[in-house]
Amino acid sequence: MQATAPFETVDHNALPHATLGAMKTNKETRYFVPALEKGLDILEALASAQMPQSLTDLARNLQRTPSELFRMLDALERRAYISREPVSEAYHLTLKLFELAHTHSPVDQLLKAALIPMYELAEAIRESCHLCVLNGSMLVVIAQAESPEPVRLSVEVGDRVPPLRTASGRVLTAFLQPAAQKYFLAGDPTYKAMRRTERVALVTELHRIRQEGYLLATSTRRTGLDASCFVGNPEMGIVAALGVPFLPGSANDGKERKLIPTIQSYAEQITRALGLTPTVTKGPAGR
Repeated sequence: MQATAPFETVDHNALPHATLGAMKTNKETRYFVPALEKGLDILEALASAQMPQSLTDLARNLQRTPSELFRMLDALERRAYISREPVSEAYHLTLKLFELAHTHSPVDQLLKAALIPMYELAEAIRESCHLCVLNGSMLVVIAQAESPEPVRLSVEVGDRVPPLRTASGRVLTAFLQPAAQKYFLAGDPTYKAMRRTERVALVTELHRIRQEGYLLATSTRRTGLDASCFVGNPEMGIVAALGVPFLPGSANDGKERKLIPTIQSYAEQITRALGLTPTVTKGPAGR
């Protein structure tokens, strides 16, 4: 049985002839919208600034004239994306972007961003894959794409397991902020049951995972190996793990490590689909 994913379809009969012609001749066409580009430049400049910016500051930083920016600043202020300091009249961001970003839950965003890349990954490597997040003290599977092979492993969506007993759980633990990671480990039953040498080894492993962005380890729940690659950006608070359980005796038996860069490339696709910048590089093949 092959898993299928719903894809959005386009009614070409409803499109203008000129539009169809443009789509057919060059699907990679990019349209430059100066006003929109200017507005986004302003928002990004204010987001990266350490303090409110005057019109002169913004013009200098964006290499534009004040007259080019004035009307755009006025429009952004009227729409409440930016505001001015009462004394200096320098501009700063309001909380409107934050409000818009939190209109939909991170899980909904993850599911939408991961849908197509996960099915493409399953087709590419002929193995099932799943997406996990941390929920309190447990690891939760929120999505799965099944291998097209007739014999395959399947992980149930909604499955909850102790994080440190899984590859994906260790990946997500590795990407917790230092204070949050310390707090998490202090309350985790698996960690508390470890001997001192095991704890030291775990901390070393978590440090390596944070650097490389993945873990390939012997499964603690069955025979075979489990791979997991990091998805998201910890600085933005959106993190997940893309896991692949390898079936012993399959065509990939013995080739699991060489597939890590492939899995990471799809994890990176999901991250970019979320509008985030990937924070890790692909793991070296053959390590």
